[in-house]
Amino acid sequence: MLPTPPESPRLPASCGPENRIGQVLAGQIQLTGILGVGAYGTVYKAQDVATNVEYAVKALNKVGLDPRQLEFQEREIQLHHEASEHRNVVSMVKILDSPDCTFVVLEYCPEGDLFAKITEEGHYVGDDYKAKCVFLQILEAVRHCHSYGIYHRDLKPENILVTDDGWTVKLADFGLASQDSITSDFGCGSTFYMSPECQQPNPSPFACYAAAPNDVWSLGVVLVNLTCGRNPWKRAAMEDSTFKAFMKDCNYLQSILPVSDELNYIFQRVFDVDPRRRASLDELYDLMMRCPQLTQGLSVSSLPPTPPYSPVQSAVDLPVTPPYSPVESFVAVPLDPVSDALDVPPMEPLPGQQFPSIPGSCFPKGHVDMPSSGLLTPPASNPSSPQPSAFPDPYFQQLHAGDIGYFATHHIFPRFLQPSNLKTAQDHLQAMHNALLRLQRIGTQ
Repeated sequence: MLPTPPESPRLPASCGPENRIGQVLAGQIQLTGILGVGAYGTVYKAQDVATNVEYAVKALNKVGLDPRQLEFQEREIQLHHEASEHRNVVSMVKILDSPDCTFVVLEYCPEGDLFAKITEEGHYVGDDYKAKCVFLQILEAVRHCHSYGIYHRDLKPENILVTDDGWTVKLADFGLASQDSITSDFGCGSTFYMSPECQQPNPSPFACYAAAPNDVWSLGVVLVNLTCGRNPWKRAAMEDSTFKAFMKDCNYLQSILPVSDELNYIFQRVFDVDPRRRASLDELYDLMMRCPQLTQGLSVSSLPPTPPYSPVQSAVDLPVTPPYSPVESFVAVPLDPVSDALDVPPMEPLPGQQFPSIPGSCFPKGHVDMPSSGLLTPPASNPSSPQPSAFPDPYFQQLHAGDIGYFATHHIFPRFLQPSNLKTAQDHLQAMHNALLRLQRIGTQ
């Protein structure tokens, strides 16, 4: 298992992105402009000199990279190539290698990304049919990736490209993608779209989380973007007032956003803080297919800049609404500038990759309302993790008897049966044996 990507290399000025403009690759594809610059490379606009077909070329620098960084580049190319046969994933045309750079030739989407379509051009919000069509395409792309054991881990509108006047979308940027179904890469992704279990800044030595439910959570935030043109919260953590209010009242989003009862239920399923109970991709797809109405008919212009919560109360004092109970229709109430009303943040662009997570505790010490993922990692599965000789008692005392079989079946044995971990299996058989004995003793208490 590869740990969280290392720092990106710092290249000399002579290797600046603009210096490659005009370069012809393999005598066929000419770089004509810069589309974007990321942590690990530059995306160029390019053209086939013979056919005039336009492409996007991702230039991944190799200068100054250590073997671990090169391994991450190879992983991105491999996983994108495996997923790119789907119609809603950006096609990978060819790979061209040179001593200082790997050039990945990709399908060109001239209309840009989904973020710009929502925030700058005003698509989708107020158009339930178009928003639903596009979200189902995104779901199909992610389902295709998961069927190949590929978890994107950075799903957001900036990584989804659009064509056909916004009617067709294609998943892009596999820089953080992984085939590890269980990962300890905390803080991997972009803050607005991270699940609560992904954001632990000081995780326990053997803590980890499931990658598939984390992608589902990110899709839920994308669905809020598409239907409301907002983010549901700045961060899915208890110090965020809007998220805290949602934890107190599962209908809270419907009180501040013009969502239908059906969409409100979908949000409750995808934003379940327990990843074991969270909706699967198949369930989410089925719910979306059967959803007759996404919003309550408000146009973009009628939405207030920051939807208010009325009456104004602190998150602690918010009344708890019974799960899935009917809620009154959204009413656009003028926001009092001097009040401390909770609000929903507007969509803001974020860097393509954010890791590690922002320092600071995601969950207050001793807080028990937010369940953790309940998933654990065996020792030595991640080179960056501490390597104690035995499992710490306080951590395992949190387990219930019912977790023992699940833990052993899903998180100890599969990880050591992977080829990359076989060489370490013998070294840790005794540790596994001791841990299971300890778990059995705890389970019988």
